[in-house]
Amino acid sequence: MKTKSLYARGFTLVELLVVIAIIAALAGIGVPVILRQQKKAALSEAISNAKEIGLAMMNFDSDYGSFPSDSTAKTVKENTNTDLTLGTSSSNDYFRQLLAASYCDAEKIFYVKTPYTKKPDNVIQGSKALENGEVGFGYIMASMTEAQSSSGNSGRPLLVTPLLNAGTDGTCDLDQFDKKAVVLRLDHSATAETVRPADKQVNLGGGKTLLQTGTDTVWGTDVTPVIKPPLKSGG
Repeated sequence: MKTKSLYARGFTLVELLVVIAIIAALAGIGVPVILRQQKKAALSEAISNAKEIGLAMMNFDSDYGSFPSDSTAKTVKENTNTDLTLGTSSSNDYFRQLLAASYCDAEKIFYVKTPYTKKPDNVIQGSKALENGEVGFGYIMASMTEAQSSSGNSGRPLLVTPLLNAGTDGTCDLDQFDKKAVVLRLDHSATAETVRPADKQVNLGGGKTLLQTGTDTVWGTDVTPVIKPPLKSGG
């Protein structure tokens, strides 16, 4: 008498539910790990890119007397006859001075993975240079028109990311780098600093924040720092 092979029968509903439950459990364990690794990779890229921008800034400062500002924009225009837009409202505008004056030759160093950025196309001619969404760093100036220079307090922040919604008040995205923000200082150190959950401000140490001024801060009492934000993709 012939018997049916056990392998010929299908899975029962209970067996299928058990398999689905196991797959769901594994996914629940694996997905958060993958996401954390992706955030760590993005954080490392942001730190590396901040240092690259910092090097270009230092070389620019050596030749122009300060980091990119409203006044250096005019000088760069005169010296290079560039067709790039050297505006004064966003970090994109000021970073274009570095491209125009040949202190860097690619857009990729200005990129940070955020909700409002896109991968740069590395086209650095005309209106395509550092267009909306290709910059992820906020640029911190000494005032609305004046830039910092390398002679300032070495602990002062120069770049910051990821700004919450590309804003100007110093608040940062808690989720992008797991409650961390990348800060480049005048001493060329680029570090991951804690973002406070309560107010989303970056803690620079001793409870001080990015734009906080006063006698016991890196800014002192004679500087009113401002953040020039990046232009959002699609904006």
